[in-house]
Amino acid sequence: MAKVEGQVVEDEILDAEREARRRLALAQIRQYPDAALKMQARTVEDFDDELVDLVERMKRLMEEARGIGLAAPQVGVLRRVFVFTPRQGQVAAVINPEFSDASEETEISEEGCLSIQNVLVPIERPVRVTVSGKDERGKDVRYELDDIYARAAQHEGDHLDGVLIIDRTTPEARREALAILRPRIVIS
Repeated sequence: MAKVEGQVVEDEILDAEREARRRLALAQIRQYPDAALKMQARTVEDFDDELVDLVERMKRLMEEARGIGLAAPQVGVLRRVFVFTPRQGQVAAVINPEFSDASEETEISEEGCLSIQNVLVPIERPVRVTVSGKDERGKDVRYELDDIYARAAQHEGDHLDGVLIIDRTTPEARREALAILRPRIVIS
């Protein structure tokens, strides 16, 4: 069974073709410190073919990048849309998500992000949450989530508000993450 490391699926050594697809997908995902990652996404008004195309593209990118969630701002689209894995073997879209019924019980676990490569930071989140909204066709959806699936939905919901994992972690973990992300000057 696949292991989720942060927000990335780590289940096997990828063959050359799959690794090339993963790298191509990651190249299409905005990377920190891209300004779009810190911006508030707008409510979706129109459920049209353009939205369906966006969702299909996001699902493909998420799967090829080996992620368990992807929000529209991560592909440069400031709309309240995310795709994620609500349970193993399923990929779903949530448009204009609303979160409710968050459990009082929380858990601290390391999270990573497709937009912040090579960084894992501890984040405290409720272990159970309900997310509701619409799918890409405008049909009502509701997911009662727990464990990694609840964490993934909350992580993607944060992206829609311009909140990143480095904004939610401890000050010490944030400093360490920013040190990893800081461009390095190489003199040869």
